[in-house]
Amino acid sequence: MVVKKTGLGKGLGALLSAYDDYDDTVKKSADMAGASEIEIDKLVANPNQPRKNFDEVALAELAASIKIHGVIQPLVVNDQKDGTFLIIAGERRYRASKLAGLTKIPCVIKNYSEKQIKEISIIENLQREDLNPIESARAIKQLMEEYKMTQEAVSERIGVSRPNIANTIRLLSLCPEVIALVENNKLSAGHARCLVPVQNYDMQIKLAMAASDNKMTVRDLEKAVKNLLKPKKEVERIAPQQSIELKELVNEMQRTFATKVSVIGNDHKGRIYIDYYSTDDLDRIAEMMNLLKTKKLTLKELSEFNKRK
Repeated sequence: MVVKKTGLGKGLGALLSAYDDYDDTVKKSADMAGASEIEIDKLVANPNQPRKNFDEVALAELAASIKIHGVIQPLVVNDQKDGTFLIIAGERRYRASKLAGLTKIPCVIKNYSEKQIKEISIIENLQREDLNPIESARAIKQLMEEYKMTQEAVSERIGVSRPNIANTIRLLSLCPEVIALVENNKLSAGHARCLVPVQNYDMQIKLAMAASDNKMTVRDLEKAVKNLLKPKKEVERIAPQQSIELKELVNEMQRTFATKVSVIGNDHKGRIYIDYYSTDDLDRIAEMMNLLKTKKLTLKELSEFNKRK
């Protein structure tokens, strides 16, 4: 069996052990190997839990497993000193245990600060891949803003690279509609990262909808974004070349109207621009256009007529 790796360098046990110096008062002598049975009604869900969405089907499956095998891994809880215990890690197991009808759950009791509780909750969810990409980004950003942690500090704590941290946070710069697609598992984090450079929200949404539900690969979306953001000079460089006949027409018009004439496009489609630099220029061009219309002269004849005049 192949075990999927999360890419995280630290285990939750290692993180918890790093805080052992703070366990000055513990309700019972308990560690990860020996947990205490706590009445389920005394457990309180963490209001700052980074994970906001719990899959009901997955919870039901876990509850069915708990009915047969029990809770294999204990929850980590904080002693609130009022007879209740705040869940630091394991809220999913707690919810499934309630569905399974358990009255008591094995728990490891700790005494952590608010900062430590928040950090452990985030890391526990990140290591279990329980958070969707947007939840991860919000949780990491919250850690950085509330506790003045740099990306490097978060990287070291969580065990992922600093660029990974930066790329995750950048997802929050997407427009709300695109963020909602990621939260609802309609758009992958890989697809979403491709859209970060697109500043136009309307175009962001259009590309996101085109790629949602894996209708485009990440590579295809990358190409689409690259083409959208391609510099104008590069676009002009690959534009179809103009024919000799079209260039000769432009030169003839310049000689006839005695001003700058430019063209954008090719033999099949494009625009011709005639410049004027004063009111006299505009009047002269207008008079020559009228001659073309009334006397039905060719450009060459009009040029000769203009010279005689």
